[in-house]
Amino acid sequence: MLSPAIANPAATAPVAAAAFEPEFIQLVRDVIEQHVPFNRVLGLEATEITPAGVAGRIAMRPELVGSVAHQRLHGGVISAALDSMAGLAIMAAIAARHLDEPPARRLQRFGRLGTIDLRVDYLRQGIGTEFRLTARVLRLGSRVASTQMECLGAEGELIATGAAAYIVS
Repeated sequence: MLSPAIANPAATAPVAAAAFEPEFIQLVRDVIEQHVPFNRVLGLEATEITPAGVAGRIAMRPELVGSVAHQRLHGGVISAALDSMAGLAIMAAIAARHLDEPPARRLQRFGRLGTIDLRVDYLRQGIGTEFRLTARVLRLGSRVASTQMECLGAEGELIATGAAAYIVS
C-alpha cells in the first residue's frame, strides 16, 4: 500500500482518476521484474501500479548485504531500487495520460526514459527481512519528470528517501 505521502500526490502531479486495466499492469510488471536484468538481481517486485504512484518490495538475501557484520542492506541496492521505482512511477504517469490507447501501445512510450539526477538520503540502517518501496511523480513535463521516493523497513520505519529527475522525451 502506498504511504500517505505517496498516495496523496501534489496538485501538479499528472494523474488520472481511472485505474489501469489488469493487462496493462501485468505488461508493466513483466517489463520491470523480468526484462530489466538488474531488477532481477535485486529481486524487485512491483506490488502496486496506479496513476497516483507505485509500490514495490525487495526481500533481503545474502547477495544484497553491504555490511556482513551487521547484515545491512547495501546502500547501492537501496539507490538502485528507488531509481527503478521512480522510473516505474513515471511510466504509470505517462500511461495515465494515454488511457485511450491499447496497453501494448502505452508501453512503447517509455523507450527514452532515463535518469538525469538522483539523490538518496539514507536515514537508518537497512536491517530486516523485507523492504518496501514507494514512488510518485511530482511533475511530468514534456521533456523532464521529477519524482519522490521512499524505502521503508518491514515495520514501516523510514530507511531512505529519494528525489530524482528523468528525461522523458
